[in-house]
Amino acid sequence: MLLHSQLTHFIVFTFSSSSRYFYILFSMATFTKLCVTFSILVSLLACFTNAQLSPNFYGRTCPTLQSIVRSEMTKAINNEARIGASILRLFFHDCFVNGCDGSILLDDTATFTGEKNAGPNKNSARGFEIIDTIKTSVEASCNATVSCADILALATRDGIALLGGPSWIVPLGRRDARTASQNAANTQIPGPSSDLATLTKMFKDKGLTLNDLTVLSGAHTIGQTECQFFRTRIYNKTNIDTNFATLRKRNCPTSGGDTNLAPLDSVTPTKFDNNYYNDLIAKKGLLHSDQILFNGVGSQVSLVRTYSTDGNAFARDFAAAMVKLSKISPLTGTKGEIRKDCRFVN
Repeated sequence: MLLHSQLTHFIVFTFSSSSRYFYILFSMATFTKLCVTFSILVSLLACFTNAQLSPNFYGRTCPTLQSIVRSEMTKAINNEARIGASILRLFFHDCFVNGCDGSILLDDTATFTGEKNAGPNKNSARGFEIIDTIKTSVEASCNATVSCADILALATRDGIALLGGPSWIVPLGRRDARTASQNAANTQIPGPSSDLATLTKMFKDKGLTLNDLTVLSGAHTIGQTECQFFRTRIYNKTNIDTNFATLRKRNCPTSGGDTNLAPLDSVTPTKFDNNYYNDLIAKKGLLHSDQILFNGVGSQVSLVRTYSTDGNAFARDFAAAMVKLSKISPLTGTKGEIRKDCRFVN
């Protein structure tokens, strides 16, 4: 038997079953260790749970979110079809700089330098006012609940779908960054003159494969780009259809006209389809970084051929790659914040 003084050093658990009682004794030291271990496991589980994005993240807190975003994007696309490509580009540039955290949406202030004036974004990134409009509508329905990063992810999906492209289930639960990095935007976003090795490495650094690069480049089936980004290709490159080069030279002189626009897809620039890959095979890729995907060598060449003849395969793989892209280093749990205004930290 244990003396009363000894019992103070033990914890007794009593269980009953069929009128019988069972006793389990733990020493205080053992019980303390068990409690600490359990507490750590609970904390780890909580962190793991918080780190996961979920399609139903706003199911209870903002059930009208997706219909609001879809409605606003429908208005925006009806007003200007190009805006779908612009929003997609915003999302891509956001995710490639410290993850999909809405940092690209932040304005510069007297004490804060954002990413909007970085080389890849300055005077070319557009669509910010559309995200502002969506945010205003969302705030009216679900105050201080939905992040700008998630709104951008949803707007991107809806813009593509409204232009005839695939749709997908968007994982949600991102929070907004309180910081931005102009330097990272200048160094981590692929450029229009990048070669295949550079593109492959930059995508690999973000956890994306050569196949991801090939299918995500298909985003250039919509949208336009400026003369300054394709001038060298149409005047100096040889792996280009001569008639196509002549056509593009009409709106892109050897000097001047830097901001003159041309469609990235030569046939259906406002329809999300697989014609981009037909352009590459015909040597009508407008940007060097596009045409380099069909250079005669590498696994991406066969993928370009596949997508050029199988639009369903392209749509399927593009949707999957966009989900993968959207999961790059999101802020979740208690990290970051839910901005009231997408242009400024709270």
